[in-house]
Amino acid sequence: MARKRLTREESRDQTHQRLLEAAASVIAKKGFAAASVEDITAQAGYTRGAFYSNFKSKAELFIELLSQDHQCVREDLHEILEAPISLEAVEQRITQYYLRVYRDEKNFILWAEARLLALRDAKFRARLNAYCVEKRDDIAEVIERFYQMRGTKPPAPPKDLAFGTMALVDGMRFFNETIPKELPDEAAQNTLGVIFNSTFFK
Repeated sequence: MARKRLTREESRDQTHQRLLEAAASVIAKKGFAAASVEDITAQAGYTRGAFYSNFKSKAELFIELLSQDHQCVREDLHEILEAPISLEAVEQRITQYYLRVYRDEKNFILWAEARLLALRDAKFRARLNAYCVEKRDDIAEVIERFYQMRGTKPPAPPKDLAFGTMALVDGMRFFNETIPKELPDEAAQNTLGVIFNSTFFK
């Protein structure tokens, strides 16, 4: 059976997405600063012309790449909030969500690269901070809803707890990446589970 020929719009969307996927692999491997447009286009199988017809710059591509992951994370968090489930199921979903985020090595590296870039680029930092605040607010809403279901007050302001959980997961992932012999995956994930259980679910 003959393959369906893509429309111009479909072909443009496909090129756009393949460039993003290639950039994710190249940046995760080489770092944002060392990853060149040529590296990205070679990985995707396109030319520099294809790159610049889709993105104004490497930084613009990077922002869109982060935005895609950010939207996936927000959808996961909203799913926890919207599902009419029991308190025990919410506890399980929250734990599963954080373990899934922890295991996402490629996106952890991309966000780590983004934070390094944000230290030196004020314009990029403003965009990145907007994503971080949105994520904090979404997590805070989950925390607040959880304690409402329990009929108790959270031990600290939900937004502060949200930042704390974000820092905890990122910190554990950082040490796992840099000194894996001292903090292997199993130990890190068990520790996260213990901390979440003792902080939120006790």
